[in-house]
Amino acid sequence: MPRRGPPVKGHKARSRAASGPAASAKRRGTALQAAATTGELPSKAALRGFLAEAKGRVTKSEIARAFGLSTDQRPALRHMMRELAEEGGSSPAGKRAIIAPGRLPDMAPVEVTGTDPDGDPIARPLQWDGEGRPPIIYMRPEGKGRPALAVGERVLARLKPIGAGKYEGRTFKRIAGGAPARILGVYEEGRIIPTDRRQKGEWMVPTGEAGGAKPGDIVLAEPLPATRHFGPKPARIIESLGVMGEPRSVSLICIHAHGIPDVFPAEAVRQAEAAKGVTARGRVDLRDLPLVTIDGDDARDFDDAVHAEADGAGWKVTVAIADVAHYVGPDSHLDREAWARGNSVYFPDRVVPMLPEALSNGWCSLRPREDRGCLFVEMNFDGAGRKTGHRFGRGIMRSAARLTYEQAQASFEAGSEPEGLADGHMASLYGAFRALLAAREARGTLDLNLPERRVLLDEKGRVSAVVPRARLDSRRLIEEFMVAANVCAAEALERLIQPGMYRVHDRPSDLKLEGLRQFLRSMELSLPPGDRLHPRDFAALLAQVKESPQERLVHETVLRSQSQAAYAPENLGHFGLALARYAHFTSPIRRYADLLVHRALIRGLKLGSDGLAEVEAARFLETGEHITATERRAAAAERDAVDRYLAAYMSERVGNIFAARISGVTRFGLFVTLEENGASGIVPLGSLPDDRWDQDEATQRLAGRRTGLTFTLGQSVEVRLREATARTGGMVFHIMQGIPQRTGRQAPPRRGRR
Repeated sequence: MPRRGPPVKGHKARSRAASGPAASAKRRGTALQAAATTGELPSKAALRGFLAEAKGRVTKSEIARAFGLSTDQRPALRHMMRELAEEGGSSPAGKRAIIAPGRLPDMAPVEVTGTDPDGDPIARPLQWDGEGRPPIIYMRPEGKGRPALAVGERVLARLKPIGAGKYEGRTFKRIAGGAPARILGVYEEGRIIPTDRRQKGEWMVPTGEAGGAKPGDIVLAEPLPATRHFGPKPARIIESLGVMGEPRSVSLICIHAHGIPDVFPAEAVRQAEAAKGVTARGRVDLRDLPLVTIDGDDARDFDDAVHAEADGAGWKVTVAIADVAHYVGPDSHLDREAWARGNSVYFPDRVVPMLPEALSNGWCSLRPREDRGCLFVEMNFDGAGRKTGHRFGRGIMRSAARLTYEQAQASFEAGSEPEGLADGHMASLYGAFRALLAAREARGTLDLNLPERRVLLDEKGRVSAVVPRARLDSRRLIEEFMVAANVCAAEALERLIQPGMYRVHDRPSDLKLEGLRQFLRSMELSLPPGDRLHPRDFAALLAQVKESPQERLVHETVLRSQSQAAYAPENLGHFGLALARYAHFTSPIRRYADLLVHRALIRGLKLGSDGLAEVEAARFLETGEHITATERRAAAAERDAVDRYLAAYMSERVGNIFAARISGVTRFGLFVTLEENGASGIVPLGSLPDDRWDQDEATQRLAGRRTGLTFTLGQSVEVRLREATARTGGMVFHIMQGIPQRTGRQAPPRRGRR
């Protein structure tokens, strides 16, 4: 059966136009003709414009010819080109050429990272100096008789742009790489089926190379030298990790798939187990202050406690944080392992902690009615929630109660107090919260309302339900107190002239803003012109669509337009929170960044000898990049686990019809998200009604030329679940719109023009 409806604008819609060096030269020639041959050295602005029009790499000689420059002017041109590169106005493209930033040259080395739903390779450039994520490169299938490109393989490829952030690649020469360093999959009689749905091929396990693995085992394997280019490649099993389908197997796959360290070195464990409680000597005694911890009922560690009381017309709020720095000294075994992990990783069935259990669930967990060391900040606010002062200290505390968000909310609404707390305690917490919330609303922040899924497991480790996480005021109370404490930490570090590990969130890029504006225009919405947007501009936009059918879609699209938050020693401010300075201080059990902030405060405030060391301050830039990467690795692993649990949960409902909405429009089909539980999957293009489909990236729309059917981002649809694979977390749906509901014998569908 012929393949249905390839998208006109996708990489499968092949053009017969010339490509390669000749075509590139022709494109450059057109761009060069557009330059003014003045004989004068161009300005940097003119040179930027020339690069933008050239569409590809240009050499110094081509620039000199375009502007009619003499041989004597070339040293000045070379100096200008160097300055332009230092300012980010150009990127190198080979030894003697440059290219506009954010573009790839006509030929570049790339690495295969996976496959698209049709099994064709997807690659990324090995060098990328542009803004945001590198573009996606869709590699054309290899010629007849040539082995397909494998994940991890590197090739020199001829590239042709096919849309925003997308290129088509043709292999010019294989240069390096090949099989992945390791393979994660499920062993079945003589073969390994990968757990990564991007890897389509299977691996053959030769006799004697199974390593004792049994069918159904989750295994790690390494590739063996291949003697043939066709068929499954050979691999040797080096470790059996568990049995597919057993409790905890999903998180086990995600831990190994994302390379998350989950075994502590013996030295770090011994150091943690040798820890002891702190004494009051040299500390502020807060044990009479009724601090409480308020967390989710599934929280594994308790590292922050809060208290609030009226202070004249305003409020005094105390936030106490576990004194992790007391136990984890710079360059110790514990410190080196915490740096490597960067953060804790949370799965529905387990947590992979940053610190060993003796600390994360022991001396650094603020358990009720047990003495614990802490760093604290006392903050004073006026009645409008504006901060009037703060002070930091190192103390000893005793939590009065451990509350869940639900318990705290219920106590406040009932006007009662949890056991161990005096009358008025909860009212004071909520009074201070409302003042801080008013200040937040006054400064205007980006507050996206996107439901968070929570996977509930039964005693056998199987999914019993998937529910939205409640957005209670008690949760927002803790968030506001933590944000205020983090601001105080950043301000204190600047006042003390100490190195800071800031939590930075830059404004959206011009490219993302333009894409967002195009999308909003299709919905007759808009943002103020110019690039000096404030978060309150986004808040006003979200207010326009509140309680409308487009509300969730607009929230999700605004989220996609934002820059990713990161850690850095240079302060860029936090755009989303509308804050000039912000540093994570409140979770040193689970975030290495917070531990660094604690150490810097200890050094700056002279609170002990275990403050920040000069050697670690000197590598703050490297550390910021590293812990940003580990945070994103953790987020990807956590999403992956939820997807796999959902696929296992949905595998018993294959064939059922669900209400959904379109959450992605691509060249190869649609992505849909179920309204019931947030499960997501793909609707392959080939499953849509027979037609020729055009993709409009600006409006996120897929339109059929013959049927007149259109599918748009955010559109409500009905879908039938056709496939759910727990091993990979992949789900395939078929959309019901445009599918005639017939009974009895059906006539074959009429084919449209290809």
